[in-house]
Amino acid sequence: MGFLKILFFLVLLLSVSSAADDVSSDSDSNLLLSIKSHLNDPAGALQNWSPATAICKWNGITCSSDGTHVVGINLSGFGLMGSISPRFSELELLQVLDLSQNSLIGSIPSELGQLQNLTQLLLYSNDLSGFIPTEICQLKNLQVLRIGDNNMLTGKIPLEIGNLTELTVLGLAYCQFNGTVPTEIGRLKNLRSLDLQMNRFDGRLPDSIGDCLELRNLAASNNMFDGTIPSSMGNLQSLRILNLVNNSLSGSIPVELSRLANLEYLNMFGNQIDGEIPPELGRLSQLKTLDLSGNKLSGAVNFGGYWFKNLEILDLSDNSLTGSFPDGICMTNKNLSCVYLSQNKLSGGFPLEILNCSSLRELDLSDNEFEGELPRNIGRLVNLTDLLLNNNSFTGSIPTEIGNLTGLVTLFLFGNKINGQIPIEIGKLEKLRVIYLYDNQMEGVIPNELTNCTGLTEIDFFGNRFSGSIPNTIGRLKNLSFLQLRQNELSGVIPNSLGNCRFLEKLVLADNKLTGTLPPTFRFLSELTLITLYNNSFEGPIHESIFLLKKLRIVNFSHNRFTGSILPLLGSTDLTVFDLTNNSFSGPIPSTIFLSTNMTRLRLSCNRLSGSIPPGINKLTRLNFLDLSFNDLVGEIPEVSNSKGLAHLLLNNNKLSRIIPSWLGSLQELGELDISSNTLTASIPVELGNCSRLLKLSLHLNNLSGEIPQEIGNLESLNVLNLQSNSLSGTIPSTIQKCKKLYELRLSENQLTGVIPPEMGTLTELQVILDLSKNKLRGEIPASLGNLMKLERLNLSQNDFHGDVPSSLGKLTSLHMLNLSNNHLSGQIPNTFSKFPLTSFMDNDQLCGPPLQSCIETNRTEKTTLSNNAVAGIIVAIVFTSTIICLVMIYIMLRMWCNWRKVSISSSENGGGIENRVVGEKEKWVYGENGITNSNFDYLKVNSMALIPSQDEKQRRSANSCIFKLKMESDSMDHSF
Repeated sequence: MGFLKILFFLVLLLSVSSAADDVSSDSDSNLLLSIKSHLNDPAGALQNWSPATAICKWNGITCSSDGTHVVGINLSGFGLMGSISPRFSELELLQVLDLSQNSLIGSIPSELGQLQNLTQLLLYSNDLSGFIPTEICQLKNLQVLRIGDNNMLTGKIPLEIGNLTELTVLGLAYCQFNGTVPTEIGRLKNLRSLDLQMNRFDGRLPDSIGDCLELRNLAASNNMFDGTIPSSMGNLQSLRILNLVNNSLSGSIPVELSRLANLEYLNMFGNQIDGEIPPELGRLSQLKTLDLSGNKLSGAVNFGGYWFKNLEILDLSDNSLTGSFPDGICMTNKNLSCVYLSQNKLSGGFPLEILNCSSLRELDLSDNEFEGELPRNIGRLVNLTDLLLNNNSFTGSIPTEIGNLTGLVTLFLFGNKINGQIPIEIGKLEKLRVIYLYDNQMEGVIPNELTNCTGLTEIDFFGNRFSGSIPNTIGRLKNLSFLQLRQNELSGVIPNSLGNCRFLEKLVLADNKLTGTLPPTFRFLSELTLITLYNNSFEGPIHESIFLLKKLRIVNFSHNRFTGSILPLLGSTDLTVFDLTNNSFSGPIPSTIFLSTNMTRLRLSCNRLSGSIPPGINKLTRLNFLDLSFNDLVGEIPEVSNSKGLAHLLLNNNKLSRIIPSWLGSLQELGELDISSNTLTASIPVELGNCSRLLKLSLHLNNLSGEIPQEIGNLESLNVLNLQSNSLSGTIPSTIQKCKKLYELRLSENQLTGVIPPEMGTLTELQVILDLSKNKLRGEIPASLGNLMKLERLNLSQNDFHGDVPSSLGKLTSLHMLNLSNNHLSGQIPNTFSKFPLTSFMDNDQLCGPPLQSCIETNRTEKTTLSNNAVAGIIVAIVFTSTIICLVMIYIMLRMWCNWRKVSISSSENGGGIENRVVGEKEKWVYGENGITNSNFDYLKVNSMALIPSQDEKQRRSANSCIFKLKMESDSMDHSF
C-alpha cells in the first residue's frame, strides 16, 4: 500500500508538471498566433503556424532545450508585411528576435526593452520609421543590435547606448540618423563591429572610440563628420577595417595609425585631409588596401622603405602629390595588382620601377605631368588588363612591344603628345575592348590589324592626323558600340562592311575628308542612336532604307553636299538633335519630323527647303534651338509658343511674310531671335519686351513700320540690337539706356526723327558698332557719347545733325571706323580724329581741322571771301556801270561822228583843206607829228579814262575774279564727294 501511494504521488506530480508545461507552451502559441494575425504573409511562410502543429516545429521558431518556451524567432527574408507587434515583449525568455529583410513598417516598439534575456535584435532591411527607443538600451544582455537599412529611421543615437556593455555588433547603416556620435560609445568595451555608414551624422568622431579595444570593423563612410581623425584610433590594435570614406574630415593623417598592426583595409577617400602621407604607414604589414584618394594631400610619396609587404591595392589619386613615382613600390609587394595615382602633380619619365610589378593588373597614371617616351619593355607587364596613361606629356610612338600585353582590356593614351603610327602589333590584343588614342599627334593609316581585336567595343581616335581610308575590315568588330574618328584626315567612302557592326550605337566621323554616299548597309545598324558626319564631302540623296533606323536620337549631317528629301532620316520618333545645316536638301519640311516630341535642337538652315513651315512644330514642347534660316520658306512665322524653353529662334533669310506675332513675348527663355531678311510688315510688338533674357534681337531688312516700342528697355540683358533697313519712324526711345549690356546697336536706314537721347552715353559696353546713319535725326551730337570708351565703330552719317563735333568724342581711343559725313556739322574736328580719312567728314557745312583744311586758313578765307549776296551786288553794279559807259561812249561817238560830218561837209564846201579854219570857231583839232592831238587835254583824258581802265580798276576787277574763282572752287568741293 505504501508503494502504491508513492507511485500515485509521482504520477500526480508528473501530470501537474506536464499540465504546467502545456500551459506555458499554449501561452506562447496563442501569443504568436495573435502576432501572426497582424502580419501580412503573401509568401505563406507562416502557413504552418497553427494549433495543428507543435509550436517548436513552426517555421522560424526555436524552443528551449526542454521544448517548453520559445527562445528564438528568425523570420528573416520571409517577405512579411505589416508592423512589429509590441506583444513580442511577452515572450519573456526570448533571446533572439530576427525580423530582418522584410517589408515591415512603423516604429520599433519600446516594449522590446522588456526582453531582458534578449541577446540579438535584428530588424535591418525593412521600412521602419521613427527613432531608436531609449528602452532598447535597457537590454543588458544584448550582444547584437542591427537596425540599419531602414531609410526612414531618424533621430540621434541615445546617450544610454553606453549601457549595452555586452554589445559586440552595432549596425546603424543606411538610415537617416543625425547628430553626433555620443562619447558614451567608448563604454562598449566588447564592441567588435561599428557600422555607421550612409547616415547624416556630423561633428567630430569622439576620442573615446579609442577605448573600444576589441573593435575590428569601423565603418563611418558617407556622413558629414568633420574635424580631425582622432589619434586615439591608434589604440585599436585589433582593427582590421577602417572606412571613413566621403566625409569632411580635415587635418593630417595621424601617425598613430601606423600602430594598427592588424589593419587590412584603410580607406579615407573623399575627405579634406591635407599634409603629407606619414611614411610610417608603410609599417602596416597586413594592409592589403590603401585608399587615400580624393583629398588634399601634398608632398612626395615616401614610405621610408617599409612598403607594406602585402599591399594589393594602392589608390592615391586626386590629390596634390608631387615628385616622381615612389621608389621601392614593387620590391616587397609581390601581390600588388592595382596602382592608381591619377590626378596629381607627379612628374618625371615613365616609372621603370613599375615594370618589376609582374602581378600588376591595373595601372592608372593619368592626369599627371609625366613625360618622355613609353619604354620598349612595357611588354613585361604580361598580367596588365588596364593601362591608363592619358593626359600627361608622353612623347614618341607606341612601342611595338605593346603587343605582348595580350591580356589588355583597356588602353587609354589620349591627351598626350604621342606621334607616329599605330603599330600593327596592336592586332595581338585579342581581349582589347576599349582603345582611346584621341588628342595626340598620331598619323598614318588605321591598320587593318586593329580589326583582329574582335572584342573591341569602343574606339576613339579623335583629334589626330590619321589619313587613308577606314579599314574595309571594320565589319569584323561585331561587338563595336562606339566608333569615334572625328577630326582627322581620313578620306574615301564609308565601308559597306560597317553594316556588320550590328551593336553600333554611336558613330562619329565628322571633320574629315570622307566622300561618297551613305552605304545602304546602314539599314542594319538598328541600335544606332547617334550619328555625326558633319564637315565632310558626302553627297547624293539619303537612301530610303535609312528610315529603318528607329532608335536614332542625335543626327548631325551638317556641312556636306547631301541632296534630295530629308524624309529618310526621320524614321525615328526619338530624335532629340537634328542638324542638316549647309547642305542642298530640297522639298518641303515633312510633318513627320514633329513626331519626335522630345526634340531639343532642330537645325535645317542653309538648304533649299521650300513651302510653308508645318503648324505641327508647336508639338515640340522641349525645343531649345530652332534654326530654319537661309531657305526658301514662305508663309507666316509658325507658332512655337508651347516651346517654353526655346532659347534660339532663327528664321532669317527666308520669304516669310505678315506680322511679327505677339506670342513671341511668352518665350521667357528666348536668348536669340533673328527673323531678319524676310518681308515682315507692321510694327514691332511691345510684347517682345517680356523676353527679359534676350541677348540678340535681329529684325533688320524687313518692311517694319511704326515706332520702336518703349518696352525695348525691358531687355536689360540685350547684347545685340539690329533694326536697320526698315521703315521705322518716331524717336529713339530713351528707355534704351536700361540696356546696359548692349555691345552692338544698329538702327540705320530707317526714318527715325528727333535727337539722339543723351542717355545713350550710359551704354558703356557698346563695342562693335553704334550705327544711326541714314535717318532723319537732328540736333547736336550729345557729348555723352564720349563715355563709350570701348566703341570701335561709330556711324552718324546722312542725318541732319548740326553744331560742333563734341571734343569728348576724342576720348574714343578704341574707335577705328568713323563716319560723320552728310550732316551740317561745324567747328574744329577733335585732333584724335585726324587719323580718319576725308570721307569720314565730307558734306558738312563748316568743319575744319585735319584731315580737312586747317581752321586758320578757313578763318582767313572767311575774312577775304564775300558773301553770295555781295558778289551778286558787285556783278549787278559792274553790269550797270558797263551799260552806262557803253551808252556814254555811244553818245560821244555819235557826237564825234556828227562833228566829223560837219567838218567834212564844211571842208567839202570849202575845198577840203585841213588848214582851213572856221572863222570865229575855237580851234579843237591839231595834226601833229604823231597823229591827232587834243589841245584840250583834260577833256580827252576824262573821256579816254571811260574806255581804258586805270591800274586801280584792274586790281578791283582782279579781286572780283578771285572771289568768283574761290566760290566756284568751294562749290565744286562741296559736291565732289
